[in-house]
Amino acid sequence: MGFFDFFKEDEQQEKRNFKQVGVTDAEFAEETAAETAAVEGEATMQLREEEMDISKERVKTGEVVMHKDVVEEEKHVEVPVAHDEVVIERRAVSGPSSEPIAEGETVHIPVTAEHVNVGKHTEVREEISAHKREVQETEHVDDVLHKEVAHVETDGDALLSDADADSYR
Repeated sequence: MGFFDFFKEDEQQEKRNFKQVGVTDAEFAEETAAETAAVEGEATMQLREEEMDISKERVKTGEVVMHKDVVEEEKHVEVPVAHDEVVIERRAVSGPSSEPIAEGETVHIPVTAEHVNVGKHTEVREEISAHKREVQETEHVDDVLHKEVAHVETDGDALLSDADADSYR
């Protein structure tokens, strides 16, 4: 039995052990590939972390409806009006008259008064317009992100030669 046969025998024993605890062949293949790389002098491990994916969508949050109603308002206005009054005055007059006394003399005096007529017309008093404007604000978003961190453990007299070696422990 050669030196490498010893590793093959250990590998086969581990494979049997993994199968007993329910490890699949694919998982075992990944483990074996990592061990093979370690035997060749280099091992790598990828460290992953989550990042936030932030997107926005426009949703309807409400509505503004403009309409108008007709309301009644009773208006009271004082309007000055004029009318004629006939004033009869008697004055005492003395003196001779050249006219004989006769019947049928009539004097007509027209009497008038102002009468209030109410009409209506429509005028524009104001105008209402509406438009939208976009307002920018900042919304605070919190979430918990996960990341993988490396932990390096040594067994026996294994030495690490890395300036960051203490950060892995």
